[in-house]
Formats: sequence, structure tokens, C-alpha cells
Amino acid sequence: MKTKILLKIGGRAFDDTRSYDELAGSINKIPDVDFIIVHGGGAEISEALKAANRPTRFIDGIRVTEKQDIEIVEQVLSETVNGRIASCLEINHVPCTRMSGKTEHLLVAEPIQRQGHDYGFVGQIKKVNPDIIEKSLRAGNVPVVSPISADEQGNSYNVNADSAASALAVGAGCTDLVFFTDVTGVKSGENLLTSLTIHEARQLISQGIIKDGMVAKMESAFDALKGHVKRVHITCWQGVETLQNIFSQNSPSGTTIHI
Repeated sequence: MKTKILLKIGGRAFDDTRSYDELAGSINKIPDVDFIIVHGGGAEISEALKAANRPTRFIDGIRVTEKQDIEIVEQVLSETVNGRIASCLEINHVPCTRMSGKTEHLLVAEPIQRQGHDYGFVGQIKKVNPDIIEKSLRAGNVPVVSPISADEQGNSYNVNADSAASALAVGAGCTDLVFFTDVTGVKSGENLLTSLTIHEARQLISQGIIKDGMVAKMESAFDALKGHVKRVHITCWQGVETLQNIFSQNSPSGTTIHI
């Protein structure tokens, strides 16, 4: 059985087609690994909502998604962004299967409720049904997954891509989860922290060294590790050798979190 690795691509992590060209080349250079891709697209969602004269409102860093917004969000993530990533990879000889959390009930969502706030159609993952992922991998394809998911009644929910990636990495039995973002990793001052345990990361959060959006990413990392994903990596794309460097450990690339 091949090793499975999930790559989560943030909206600003790959800012041009050359990065996707390099990613495709990297995937093709590692033949004994099955890759799964989950992507976000927050900046493009904001642009699309603005163009539709819909207000963007956040509570505790979570985008409130009203009923009028969810169709726009789904169009951006499951059609525009998902299609662009799959097309860039397929041009470079990486066959893909496009899907979302709604495809064959891959990710079953429920509404997020925190401290009495109503976030609208914002969900969290309660169940993973990875059969469609396994089917895609057996066919030799890379699943490219939009985080849009549905509840058991079929209602669409906007799910944070980091938490969707974490849940899917656990459900699909991945050994590694890689968060590609727009920073090189976790830093203390100017120093890149190449390795952290959960305990050490929690201490850095309590000290305010890890803060803002990185805290939520860390919580998704902790969830993955508790679900028996062996390693979670936080890094940025650094050229065609990035994947090899992450997994060979020959050249530290970003921050690796482990138990």
C-alpha cells in the first residue's frame, strides 16, 4: 500500500502557474506516494462577494456565510479555484479527479456554533467517507478537493480549508499533512522553528509567539496528529525541490509538528 500525503494549498500559497508547474513536477518525481490536494480560496471569495455587493463579516476569524452567500462561495471554491488547480496539474501530466466535500458525501458537515454566535452556513466536519478518494487514487489520479461540504440533509456549508484538510488526512489514513501557506513556517523572532511537539506549540501559543491566523492552523494540526497523522508540516512553496526536502529532512523546509 502506498503512503498517502495530503497537501493543503492556501489561497495565496501558489500565486502563479509556475508554482503549479513545479508542484506537478515534484509529484511526478515521487512515484511511490499517493497525493491528495485540498485547497482554499479566501481572497477570491472576498472579491466575488464584493462584486455581488454582499458584505463580508468575520467573527473570531470565521467568515459569516449567509444563505445568499453560499452559492457564491461554492462557485468560487468548487468551480473556479478547483478547476484552475486541476487544469494546471493536468497540463503537466498529473491526472486529477475534481471533487468537493459534497461528492459522494466525502465530508459530512454540521453547523459551527461557538459561544452563542450564529455563523450562518459555516460548517465543521463530523464524518469522513473516503471511498471516493480511494477510488480516485486506485485510478492513478490526484483528488483535488474543494472544502465545500454538505450536511445530512444536503445543505451546503462553507468549511475552513485547514480543518477540512485535517479531517480528510485523518479519514484517508495519511501519514503526513502539509499546509502550504505564504510564510516559511513558525518563527520565534527571526528564527525558524523547524520542529515542534504539540506541547511546545501550545506553550508558544500561550506566550503569544504563535498568534493570529497561525493559531487556527495549529489547532487543525493538533487535530490531525491526535487522529494518528504522524507529521504535520507548515511551509511555503520554495521551488521544485520543496516536497523532496520536506520528506527527506535533508534540508529543513518549514516547521514540522509531531506528537
